[in-house]
Amino acid sequence: MRVISGKYRGIKLDGHDIDGTRPTMDRVKESMFAMIQSYVKDAIALDLFAGSGNLGIETMSNGSKEVYFVDYNKIAITTIQNNLKKLHATETYHLMHMDYHKALQELKHQHIQFNLVLLDPPYKKHFINNILEILVNYNLLKDDAIVVCEFDEEEIASEILACIKEKKYGNKYVKVYQKK
Repeated sequence: MRVISGKYRGIKLDGHDIDGTRPTMDRVKESMFAMIQSYVKDAIALDLFAGSGNLGIETMSNGSKEVYFVDYNKIAITTIQNNLKKLHATETYHLMHMDYHKALQELKHQHIQFNLVLLDPPYKKHFINNILEILVNYNLLKDDAIVVCEFDEEEIASEILACIKEKKYGNKYVKVYQKK
């Protein structure tokens, strides 16, 4: 796993072996970031279920202003910290070692809004619909915000967000949502 573009391009990132996790493959990440490139620069981004920090780090590499990394697993948080040290990152970032729902509540209380949200939750848990609803209800999305979802078989039915881009990679999907 490596950073595929931007100022940190080519830097190899550490991963981890946590049951139920899988990193976004480089070719999927490359295509995903080609789809959202115009939304990344100067964004305040949320990498929810951050894992190794792979997606959030890619946004940093491509000019996001600030990134929030959220993961419940201590091994994941340690991996993100190690990857950020490798970069000697100077961008503003925040590590939140907590459950996604508590993190979203905390972000709501801090009145933080995002331009870009990266959702790559554990497959088979079917969290995405609930998270999309929370993001809107907690007013965590700026008017022009996008939410990028990576999943396998989940049916996403949002009445508040519209799918503006989508792509299939084998049995995986990447869909990009924006407020209607």
